[in-house]
Formats: sequence, C-alpha cells, structure tokens
Amino acid sequence: MGGERRLGYLLILPTVLLFGGLVAFPFLSAIWLSVTDRVVGSGGNFVGLANYLWLLRWPDLGLMIFNTWFIATVGVALKFVVGMCAALLLNVSFRGRTFFRGLFMLPWAVPTFVAVLVWRWMYDYHSGVFNTVLMRLGITEHRLSFLGNPDLALLSVIVFVVWKGFPFFGLSYLAGMQSIPNELYEAAKVDGANAWQQFFYITLPGLQHVIAITCLLSLIWTANAFEMVYLLTGGGPSNRTQVFTVLTYQLGIVNLRLGEAAAVPLMFFPMLAGLIVVVSRYMLRNQ
Repeated sequence: MGGERRLGYLLILPTVLLFGGLVAFPFLSAIWLSVTDRVVGSGGNFVGLANYLWLLRWPDLGLMIFNTWFIATVGVALKFVVGMCAALLLNVSFRGRTFFRGLFMLPWAVPTFVAVLVWRWMYDYHSGVFNTVLMRLGITEHRLSFLGNPDLALLSVIVFVVWKGFPFFGLSYLAGMQSIPNELYEAAKVDGANAWQQFFYITLPGLQHVIAITCLLSLIWTANAFEMVYLLTGGGPSNRTQVFTVLTYQLGIVNLRLGEAAAVPLMFFPMLAGLIVVVSRYMLRNQ
C-alpha cells in the first residue's frame, strides 16, 4: 500500500512542478512585485499597499472599471445572441452548409493584428467603409469619428469584440446541438410545440452547461483582452476606452513602473475569481 502511494506521488510530481513553475511562482512573484516600488533597472523597496492606494486615488479608476466590465458583459451578451443565431442557422440542413460552416469560423481564425488593421480602415474618418456607406445611404450628412469620438469609441470596440469572438460561441453551441436527441424534437412536434417552444424547452436546457462555460470563458478572455483595445484606440480618447490591461501595459512597459503595473491586474483578480466560483457552483448544482 505504501509503495502504491509513493508511486502515485511520483506520477503527479511532474504536474505539481509544472503548476508551481508556470502558475504559482509567477502569481506569487506578481504579488510581491505589487508591494514594491520597483522600476526597470532597480531592485525596488517594500512599500506595502502604497501602489494599491495610488490606484484607488487615480481619478479615472471608476471609468476604467466601468469600461472593462462594460466591454466584457455587453460583448459576451451580444456574442451569445449572435453565436446562438448562427448555430441555429447552421444546424439546419441546406445546400452548401459545409462551406458556410467553414466561412463562419473566419473571424475567429484571422490573427487579431490583421483583423484590427482591417477594422481600423473600415472605421477610418476619411476613407472608411462605414462612413462611406452611411453617407451614401443618407443616414448621416457628416463623417463620424468612430475611434476618436468619446461617445462612439467604446461601442466601436464592442462591435469588433463581438465580430471577433462570436464564432467561438456558435461553434460550441452547434456542437452541443448535435448531442441533443432528435427524438425530443419529434415528440415535441407531435405534442404541437412550435419552433419557439422547442427552442426554449429543449434546445436551451440541453445547452445550459455549454452556455455557462462559453460565457464564463469569454467573459474572462474579454475582460483580460489587451491587443483589441490597445490596437484600436490605445485606451483613448480621454481614457474613454481605458481598460486595466492597457493601463498595466502603459505603467509597466511604457513608464517602466513595474510595481504599480503589477498592482493593477491583482485588483481585478478577486472579481474574476468570484465569478468563476459562482459559475462553478451553478454548474455543480445543475448536474
């Protein structure tokens, strides 16, 4: 019995070492870094919670938190709706369905940097596609500064986030729909259920765990997204699209203030951890 236990410990040792080296050590190092005044080229001194207090006194902290969660929550909600509609359409048998399923994955497959370049051109004030179409249709008489107007920049970022991420939702829901027995739909039709009733009483309950996982993962990914916001707006104009990942980059890479940069994501960690706990309990309760 003792030999089997030692063998078990030996077998899980590589996983423990890998977890410690790739997760635990960097996380603990970040915590230590966040309580120092370290800058690039200097060892830094222990300052306690001074970096966190500086962030709490930062005038645009509330705006940054709002932007981060507004982009994440609204983006995930819209990705859920668009992804579900796309999955329902692609789940119907029609000619050319395989081709459209492949085309459907294009936004997710395109590298983010390339996609941002295309969307910056479409948002362009002078020669952008959106301004050209809106003016030719007579919807607006003046060109719109999608990325330079504080009232439009945040919505423009969300539109790009939804376009880039909805294929993940659609693919996951399409795969989940394949596992729902057709007998349930046939029985519902015999009982006189229409398409909406079949969707609400068969499809949605059958996808509840897939929906919870996709929404949780996408919320975490979107809240932690850096390149989409930074390459589109850089956090501007006037910090209107500032999110904590961009602020971390500006503090740590641009200004070389590593201690303050480490404190920013750690302030958001309890929110994300709490969200994971809530969703995990929901999934375990509804197994």
